[in-house]
Amino acid sequence: MAKFCSNCGKELPENANACPSCGAAVRAEAAQGAAQSAAQPIIVNVENSNVNNNTAPAIAAHEKNKWIALLLLWFFGVLGAHKFYEGKIGMGILYLFTLGLCGIGCFIDFWVLLFKPTHYYV
Repeated sequence: MAKFCSNCGKELPENANACPSCGAAVRAEAAQGAAQSAAQPIIVNVENSNVNNNTAPAIAAHEKNKWIALLLLWFFGVLGAHKFYEGKIGMGILYLFTLGLCGIGCFIDFWVLLFKPTHYYV
């Protein structure tokens, strides 16, 4: 069985009293302890008992109804009412000052909202 220096970690000859690399003295009890630990079996636990208990969403989202958003878009889309309803204040102000991004934003939002589920989260 190979012995290793406790100072530098290099392998030692079997009958060495000192490490040829660093000159550190080899302790007899360390060599005996290494021989005893090699005789004992190594037990490895491979069982995974980790459980994910995280049930909260990462971001607290608010449930919105697509039909309410579509009605707001239809009647007040150029004023950004549907964006204010969703809680997107910045986009609502942008729609308010640009009249729904010149109507193009309202057209795109209509199709996006139309294909969302009835209850969606923002």
